[in-house]
Amino acid sequence: MTTASPSRTGPLAGIRVLDLTAVVLGPVATQILGDCGADVVKVEPLEGDMMRANGVSRHQDMSSVFLSINRNKRSIALDLKSAQGRDALLRLARGADVLVHNMRVKAIERLGLGYAAVSAVNPGIVYCVATGFGQDGPDADKPAFDDVIQAACGLASLIGSERGQPTYAPTLLADKIAGLATANAVMAALVHKARSGQGQYVEVPMFETLAAFTMAEHMGGLTFDPPGGEVGYARLLAGGRRPMPTLDGHMAVLPYSAAHWRALFAAFGREDLAAKYRLDDRNERNDRVRELYADLAGLTATLSTAACLDLFKRLDIPSTRLYAIDELPEHPHLKAVGLFQHVDHPTEGRIVSIRPQARFARTPAVLSLPAPRVGEHGDDVLREAGLPQDEIDRLAAAGVLRRPRG
Repeated sequence: MTTASPSRTGPLAGIRVLDLTAVVLGPVATQILGDCGADVVKVEPLEGDMMRANGVSRHQDMSSVFLSINRNKRSIALDLKSAQGRDALLRLARGADVLVHNMRVKAIERLGLGYAAVSAVNPGIVYCVATGFGQDGPDADKPAFDDVIQAACGLASLIGSERGQPTYAPTLLADKIAGLATANAVMAALVHKARSGQGQYVEVPMFETLAAFTMAEHMGGLTFDPPGGEVGYARLLAGGRRPMPTLDGHMAVLPYSAAHWRALFAAFGREDLAAKYRLDDRNERNDRVRELYADLAGLTATLSTAACLDLFKRLDIPSTRLYAIDELPEHPHLKAVGLFQHVDHPTEGRIVSIRPQARFARTPAVLSLPAPRVGEHGDDVLREAGLPQDEIDRLAAAGVLRRPRG
């Protein structure tokens, strides 16, 4: 027997979200809504979200990636290609505040679950689609995944610019940034609904979102019409800034002002280097960034990482040692703030979960629910929508509703 949605304390408590998303972008967005207290009902295909198989697993369908981006959700598994499954979904939509999906628009229209169909049963719903490409452009129907968007928006070219070899960031950067944008858009639409009572159709295109993200500092001369110079943020594209070598490894250090550079050179007894540059001229510092960082590397390489960190702390210059991803749970700051939390999952045993990062003084965001098994809460969700148990049983018997195994 499953349990109904627990009481929530976050700022979105009382909001119900139908989550038809899959993979990474959509689940990141809806997990943010769930972390903020919304009752997120994850509507999965009968086989479950494909990300259930990606990553490290103890048990089938419960991978590390899935566990990481699907907490604070309940799961119902429906065959939306069937008339009964579609009707069940529309029944759920009547009582929802939000529906989010990241299918291609034509695909969800074929299911009979486009905006017109859903708003017909619930005119006040916020219906948000995270598309790959904006629906007004020629690429509207193209499939979009993280690699494709990193390549299309200029990120892959930027990341490999110093080596002259384009490459992808070793993280699902485009998916996660677009997920953040989708969560923001839903919450903005909910504010409008709270003020006006009106729902609306919301589109968050992945490509446009990442193009805007990339170009925020790289518009350069394209900012002006006609163009007034080179495209790109020269201070970054000039190169030079990189992890600095030390006697026992590498570290990050960012002298940001003329005062920083003068204090740094003086601390190493290298006033000659301070005299080498017109440090008060920001344009010169930017133009000679490769030289500056080459000189800096020669200095940090003479000390241990710990000695460098002590020095830069005294000088109030931003710095840190480099951490590998497997070291982050032991990072002193992250340990102190309890970012990584050890929790007991009902099927996966002891796991490590990352808590919601935003802190709300009056409406705390908490880990209310572990990532669910496929269809774990289907009966509960349908009962809450008013379906009698015998009708729910018929859906299960017909293979339209999947119940959890074991």
